Amino acid sequence: MMTKSQTLFERAKRVIPGGVNSPVRAFGSVGMNPRFICRGQKDRIFDEDGKEYIDFVGSWGPMILGHCHPAVTESVEQAVREGLSFGAATRREVEMAELICEMVPSVEMVRMVNSGTEAVMSAIRTARGYTGRNKIIKFAGCYHGHTDAMLVKAGSGLMTQGIPGSAGVPEGCTRDTLTAIYNDLDSVRELFAANPGEIAALIVEPVGANMGVVLPEEGFLEGLRGICDQEGALLIFDEVITGFRLAPDGAQGYYQITPDLTTFGKIIGGGMPVGAYGGRKEILSVVAPLGNVYQAGTLSGNPVAMAAGLAQLKILKDTPGFYDDLNRKSDAFFREMDRILTDGKVPHCLNHVGSLGCVFFTEQKVRDYTSAQSSDTEAFRSWFSYLLERGVYTAPSQFEALFLSGVHSEEDLAKVLQVVRDYVK
Repeated sequence: MMTKSQTLFERAKRVIPGGVNSPVRAFGSVGMNPRFICRGQKDRIFDEDGKEYIDFVGSWGPMILGHCHPAVTESVEQAVREGLSFGAATRREVEMAELICEMVPSVEMVRMVNSGTEAVMSAIRTARGYTGRNKIIKFAGCYHGHTDAMLVKAGSGLMTQGIPGSAGVPEGCTRDTLTAIYNDLDSVRELFAANPGEIAALIVEPVGANMGVVLPEEGFLEGLRGICDQEGALLIFDEVITGFRLAPDGAQGYYQITPDLTTFGKIIGGGMPVGAYGGRKEILSVVAPLGNVYQAGTLSGNPVAMAAGLAQLKILKDTPGFYDDLNRKSDAFFREMDRILTDGKVPHCLNHVGSLGCVFFTEQKVRDYTSAQSSDTEAFRSWFSYLLERGVYTAPSQFEALFLSGVHSEEDLAKVLQVVRDYVK
């Protein structure tokens, strides 16, 4: 007899490409069908068949307070009663912009959009308009959304599916996208030397969180800041994943590096569809209606999404020791997982920073796109399946992160570590 998830998947495949609305939800790379989730509560999610899981996806990061936090849901319910959308200016979007500027010192002005992809697209257009240059540097394995110019050696679903880029992207759309090697400053210098005066910006995930989790080595981010200053290019931090995740001011605060522009994603909407890009006032002043860089969105600053995000960010800002406690708990969890796998002689590399982590099934140190690809995806398939069947929900891809939340209890984390011990045995 088919489960409810299997039945839904069969229905979905008839009307949705591949049965999913985003490739990262597909379970094909792990040889399974996706679980259809019907609700969440704190650190748990529940599928249509009633099975309960300890959740380490958290809607790909934004559920840092867990699912259905009372303050967030109450704020959303109030906003819904007042109206879903107006296509006009509202008080909440002003409050959201003020709060982001207060929490992230590098951001003096910010524009709301509807997704991380849109935030990156708009930030790059702004950088080009501000500098009068066209070329952009990105890093192999860093994923910056699915706009044409960014689908060059991208991470996330492209790595999982084994797709080198994407069909349907004209060659001309990527002509001005240059690709460097993560953690390799010489590769960046070479691109600037080969394209003097032509590079508008360099965009980077300060923590590479779309090829698993790849940490910036000592001096890497500082080096990027110095090179951009020297070359007159803007430094863009894509903090769609790390923003408000590692610290109140994101990875830039955690690593003490100041970018010129920053992109944010769904964490500023409490998990609702939202994004933003911001930076120095002089740069954002080129955006319409102040300047001649056009960007617009009917639903940008949607009042319901703003209500959810305001409630979440205020809690993150006003809860003393929230990040210290979350990062301490996460460090202990990942260190113990690493120890269990090491003692069990499982070939692996476990990278983690704060509440982000990833287990690669390789004996190499994972420091860039190439070393991430050395991971044994068959071993990952075994790992994923074992955890899922025992109630531990992780991303169905070797090249995604584990996300901890403030409501993952010590008891639940101990249960997960016991599952890891059993896996090793």
